[in-house]
Amino acid sequence: MSTSEAVQGEFPNVGHRAGRPPEAAVPGGFGRLLGERWSCRAYLPDQVPEDVMAEMFAIAQRTASWCNTQPWRVWLTKGEATRRFAAGLSAHARTHDQVSDFEMPAEYHGVYKERRRGAGYALYASLGIAREDWEAREEQRLKNFDFFGAPHVAVVTTDRDQGVYGAVDCGGYVANLINAASSLGVATIPQAAIAMHSDHVREYLRIPSDRLVVCAVSFGYADTSHPVNRFRTTRADVSDTVVVCGS
Repeated sequence: MSTSEAVQGEFPNVGHRAGRPPEAAVPGGFGRLLGERWSCRAYLPDQVPEDVMAEMFAIAQRTASWCNTQPWRVWLTKGEATRRFAAGLSAHARTHDQVSDFEMPAEYHGVYKERRRGAGYALYASLGIAREDWEAREEQRLKNFDFFGAPHVAVVTTDRDQGVYGAVDCGGYVANLINAASSLGVATIPQAAIAMHSDHVREYLRIPSDRLVVCAVSFGYADTSHPVNRFRTTRADVSDTVVVCGS
């Protein structure tokens, strides 16, 4: 695939739309938006209109970053380019070891292990996959590399020289992108799994060597009839995550 297939060029001019506060900006709207957003794992084939994608990315571009460096750069696919990318990545993931631009978590322990297991069990239960059915679990894992059938994937990269803080800024960008999409009726799933084969992703999309692959965001319109889209993850209580110092 050529770079022209992966990067679709400039979006059409969306005029006042990119500067218009989304519905989530109304009182209480942001909290409601975060409460209702979920990770979509089954999509309809319909493409997201160009003007809607333009607004998504325009909103996300307002993300705060250290010294306003805005280290993110995104490779975006649509149409058959997405399906070709998915086919190549799926084949690669089945036959190659993981190669990531970032060190993977050494271990999940304690509450982190419990939360991870809880999310996994809820996913498999929604699909009727038994805990001991390792073959079915592996096939579900490999759906990551097909982008769960999404018609679009945005590969998010950071500037190599900005290190961990560039990646942190990209994390903020990803959060804003998926919430912007949700405010526009577009379903998403952020995927670290794509970055676990960053060597293939870099070569396929012709990403320069000075960029590190952080993750991908697959998106489109949700297939709400699919059982995988009916489960939801839980969130810890604020008292478990915020330490208040002083009186």
